[in-house]
Amino acid sequence: MIKNLICTSLSVVWLALSSGNAQTNSVYNYTEAFDPIFYTQNGSPYRSASGKPGHAYWQNRADYKISVSLDERTNNVSGHLTILYTNNSPDDLQHIWFQLDQNLFREDSRGQATIPLQDSRYGSAESGFNGGFQLANLRFSDGSKASYDVIDTRMRLELPQALKAGGNSISLEIEFSYIVPEYGADRTGILDTKNGKIYTIAQWYPRVCVYDDILGWNTDPYTGPGEFYLEFGDFHVEIDAPADHIVVAGGELLNPNEVWTSEQLGRYKRASESEKTVLIRSAKEVTDPASRPNKKRLTWKYKLDNAHDFAWASSKAFIVDGAKINNPSGKSALALSAYPAESNGGNAWERSTEYTKASIEHYSKKWLEYPYPVAINVASNVGGMEYPAISFCGATAKAGNLWGVTDHEFGHNWFPMIVGSNERLHAWMDEGFNTFINGLSTEEFNKGEYHKKFGNRNSMAPAFSRSDLEPIMSSPQNMKEKNIGILAYYKPAYGLRLLRDEIIGAARFDNAFRKYIAYWAYKHPTPDDFFRTIENETGENLSWFWRGWFKNNWALDQAIRSVEYEALDPKNGAIITIDNLQKLAMPVVIEVTTASGQKLRKKLPVEIWQRNTSWRFKINTTEKLTKVVIDPDNVYPDMDPYNNVWPRN
Repeated sequence: MIKNLICTSLSVVWLALSSGNAQTNSVYNYTEAFDPIFYTQNGSPYRSASGKPGHAYWQNRADYKISVSLDERTNNVSGHLTILYTNNSPDDLQHIWFQLDQNLFREDSRGQATIPLQDSRYGSAESGFNGGFQLANLRFSDGSKASYDVIDTRMRLELPQALKAGGNSISLEIEFSYIVPEYGADRTGILDTKNGKIYTIAQWYPRVCVYDDILGWNTDPYTGPGEFYLEFGDFHVEIDAPADHIVVAGGELLNPNEVWTSEQLGRYKRASESEKTVLIRSAKEVTDPASRPNKKRLTWKYKLDNAHDFAWASSKAFIVDGAKINNPSGKSALALSAYPAESNGGNAWERSTEYTKASIEHYSKKWLEYPYPVAINVASNVGGMEYPAISFCGATAKAGNLWGVTDHEFGHNWFPMIVGSNERLHAWMDEGFNTFINGLSTEEFNKGEYHKKFGNRNSMAPAFSRSDLEPIMSSPQNMKEKNIGILAYYKPAYGLRLLRDEIIGAARFDNAFRKYIAYWAYKHPTPDDFFRTIENETGENLSWFWRGWFKNNWALDQAIRSVEYEALDPKNGAIITIDNLQKLAMPVVIEVTTASGQKLRKKLPVEIWQRNTSWRFKINTTEKLTKVVIDPDNVYPDMDPYNNVWPRN
């Protein structure tokens, strides 16, 4: 054994010396790319090493009862909130943290201080607008006053005594009010139409921060880019609005008899049973006072169970239509669209309910059944924003743009409304995952009506490989705003498509992805939980992929170094040498064209790069080769496609 080892070692040295003049300038480091130590923590009772929730997994709970009133004259929202907070953690809690997102719109907020003067979607477009919550009468269920401290977009509320671990609860009440910003960071706001204002109301009540086994209290301030991380619970909401308004919300309407006219109530019920869109309130009726009950104000009562947020919209300008959503189990939900006359016609919002229905039915069948009783799409001055069972989309969107934003925002019901990841820190776990499933949905919708086949999928490679691009696993607050689209949406979605289509295979990946959704439905996964689930379900060690694509901003550059014939005779086959020039490793697909025009392909696994920066392999052919191409389908993110072709022009 020793003798043979010495001979082998000498042979390796000789080969290395003899080929030294042919080495290229590669920055690839295979020991770094394939470092076996990727995870920084072992599995725990709370989070299994297999990616599943552990046998002792826990999360706290917040149940909300809210009565709220909308004043159209002052754009004021005011309400009374009762929260039942349950501590399922193993820790006694001395205080509770809340999110006060409307405080972003105070002139002295951290968010306003960090929002660029131009070309930012975050903030308020109103000059001199000074918003934020007004809080009063914070008290516990026994009537005692609560001591609290507001710090920017957070509030720390002291408990009169420790809330004991293991399922103990406390109830408290808060009165609150705020002025709705006209443009609220592209997440909430007011759209003026010819028939009245459309209010899209979100982030409108004090919300309990998450206490988890990762960071304890998650209290990152809301500055605009990072979205939300919230506890699950049940919502009972009563919304008092002018009687000429229609109020739609992400929840089951409990009193339709009291808020619809008798004719509209009949249409509403027909819509809930119809496969085709049914008009509930037409464009003509919008300007007809008889289309609303003859009262000054009405209260709309809604409930939503096992959700982590609640949003709503109100307007006297709404056209409303609806249709039935079919779930695989046989249960149904109601798709509704609410939009102004300006958005009606010309392949625009009159198709919104069709899009909503198709999108949700696809995701329910493909991934996990839709859990909510309704799905509401609202036309607004919010370009696209999601909340459980309700979406706000741009009122001017049409055709493929309206399909795209509708499909994207309702896809968010799976990420992060069902799979409740921390959007404030890991935007890619909701935006990227959602963008990935949107691509599959669009391919299927109406036989590909809006599906665009990319002739060159790796055309995005230069954008993904920019040296000034932050890693995907940066928080949205830690990215340049111009990079958020790439890093939170497109690059992670592209990476998942690579895993699915090129590295793992569609059937195996889809099964693993479904398992991830099922394991973490209504729970709080971390990036490691996702990585571990995919690895354990597929049986693949993907640390090289997570490390290069998500944790670092590594680039890919595969290149053909040389093409030779064995013993200088094409009949003996061709020897091809390829190099990995940049830090990212990937499988290699090679296509050769012979003198007679025959095309042959060979796929090499990523493992060829486990201990090499270059690789030689043989193509069995008896003819001369006229062309050799790496990545003939242009699906890998290669930053330099020119060195992928032999002979080079």
